Amino acid sequence: MQRAEIVELACREPLAKGLHITQWSSDDLVRQAVSDGIVARIRPRTVRDILSNVDLQPHRTRYWTTARLDARFTERAEQVLWCYANAARLAEQGVWVACVDEIPTFQIRERHPIRRAIPGSIEQQEFDYTRHGTVNMLVFLVVHSGLMDLAFLASNDAEHDVSERELFRRQYQELRGMFLIQDGGSSHIAGRTRKYFSGSRGWWTPRLTPANASWLNQAEILIHAFKHDYLKRASWKGQDEFKAHVLASWPEYNHRYAHPLEWTRTNQKMRQGFAKHAP
Repeated sequence: MQRAEIVELACREPLAKGLHITQWSSDDLVRQAVSDGIVARIRPRTVRDILSNVDLQPHRTRYWTTARLDARFTERAEQVLWCYANAARLAEQGVWVACVDEIPTFQIRERHPIRRAIPGSIEQQEFDYTRHGTVNMLVFLVVHSGLMDLAFLASNDAEHDVSERELFRRQYQELRGMFLIQDGGSSHIAGRTRKYFSGSRGWWTPRLTPANASWLNQAEILIHAFKHDYLKRASWKGQDEFKAHVLASWPEYNHRYAHPLEWTRTNQKMRQGFAKHAP
């Protein structure tokens, strides 16, 4: 009974108890549990064990953005999910599905020294670092194969974005066409970009992810994996060294890790989810 009351206390806002702290610590819960007469005494470690047993972490917060489940969201999401569901079949017909996304203003940092891990000690990095500016990268993912392509953008705008898209298209100009999944970023919906797509005579078929639903873009998953494996813990003496590293890294990623993503979201599941959460 006391354990349940402590769990219930941890689920309440501190303000409900007249406190102005914004989150509970185990010490705070101890004081409040004693003050409320739940227990005569208890140790913070015991409180942490009680909460851990029910997988409750009142000190942690996770952000999310609520998507508007309206007709526009549904239309865009269904178009994107259709592309994923049919990517392999379309590829056999000479039409690929690709995703694109940016890694904007990535900071080039030099840390020294970096002490590599040895038995009994994890890797250590100097907290301070030297900045060598930022770079913009444009990442393509071919959905049916999982292969990636990467280019540097001198500036993250429509002019440079379109130039790299055209270079990407020329690599695969033998194809009949390509569905391109992207978010609604300013460079993706700019007049220059729309004019470029309309001038491709149907080779490009752009598909925008819904607002606040960039998780529908598989390129985001690729970028997370690539940054973790190739960019997270390194140090570079300048932009030239960084760019050389990246240009050598993405072909290695294709050779070692590339594979089609296991994508379980479908239009049917999305419609079921909409029906479940409909107001």
